[in-house]
Amino acid sequence: MVDIREVPEADIDRALELAYLVFHDRPEKDGRERHHALLTRCDRIGAYEGGALVGFMAAHDFRLSVPGADLPCPGLTFVSVAPTHRRRGVLTALMTERLRRTAAARGPLAALWASEAAIYGRFGFGGATTGATIEIDSTRPLALRIDPDPRPLRLLDPAEALAVLGPLHEAARRRRAGRPSRSPERWTGEWLTERDEEDEELGPPRAIVLGDPDGPPAGYVLYRTKGEDGTGPLRTPGLVRVDELEAATPAVAAALWRCVAGLDLTGRVRAWGRPADDPLLHFAADRDQVRVTAQFPALWLRLVDVRAALTARAWAAPAELVLELTDPRIPANAGRHRLKAGPDGAAYEPARAPADLALDVRELAACYLGGTRAAELVAAGLVAEHTPGAAAALDAALRTGLLPHTADEF
Repeated sequence: MVDIREVPEADIDRALELAYLVFHDRPEKDGRERHHALLTRCDRIGAYEGGALVGFMAAHDFRLSVPGADLPCPGLTFVSVAPTHRRRGVLTALMTERLRRTAAARGPLAALWASEAAIYGRFGFGGATTGATIEIDSTRPLALRIDPDPRPLRLLDPAEALAVLGPLHEAARRRRAGRPSRSPERWTGEWLTERDEEDEELGPPRAIVLGDPDGPPAGYVLYRTKGEDGTGPLRTPGLVRVDELEAATPAVAAALWRCVAGLDLTGRVRAWGRPADDPLLHFAADRDQVRVTAQFPALWLRLVDVRAALTARAWAAPAELVLELTDPRIPANAGRHRLKAGPDGAAYEPARAPADLALDVRELAACYLGGTRAAELVAAGLVAEHTPGAAAALDAALRTGLLPHTADEF
């Protein structure tokens, strides 16, 4: 029988050893020090058997942008179960305690990145955002259908990067749902580190901003580069890896993409985790030059308090529906409730009327940010539509101008 309890700071190194064992990892000294510092700032729970730590889970203290609001949302990370204790209920016990703590703190949401997508649906998490990998053939100039913003570009000094990029990122979070907040420590420990933990051949981070010298920047691109490799027919052109690009207008985005695609001694641009509706995919003149090479579920969301989550977000259109919800992990969410939502707000109260839609909490979580359509889930047999048009009405009410998106892998 395992005991679920707080993991004291003195046990952080033990927790890291467990995580490295589970994820088959062995970071260098500086990477391990970053992980240790990160966990000191997280809420930590562990599964102990006697004196042994056999399971671990940490949670970042995030806020998440949702349509019309910014809500507290713990970001689960370093979820680990010892290989000797798999399939013995350790993960279930850890997740139960994590959700209990979130509910006790009146938190409406929890989120994670899934290392294995098959695991977390049974705990009520649904894939709420989609990421895309975009690659540009930059052996020739990037062809565009719109004129790039003509204002000047400026390479930031590393010492000023955080002060400039932080406010721009916050502005981007207000424009698009699904974005976790970033503390200064997360900026410096994850985004602006001198060495990339996953690819040591990449150079240090570089940041370019666009805007008039006497005004606020209108956008930025954060990137790393790698020189060409090999010779002759086996030669691999130099790479620009775009870690983040945020722009206030399409013209600003066009100028930033053209800048990174024009860097000397490179022939490839790769941007991982871009939004599925990235404007580049429309204003690029040649889609053979700009290709989507992968698409994947990104942020997995859990509605811990369904009523609080639904009444906190903004709604694009009026809808009045009875939802019959199943939630085996948090029974308080289950049952029939009438959702009455619109541009002026929402109410969500118990109902006795027949259900218009019947669904599990994981499907509602997938739809919550506007990135998944309920009608698609009806077509997939995952949501039961008892009243014709109910799914379409819910989709219209949940709709957002921009698809939800995050590149913050945690």
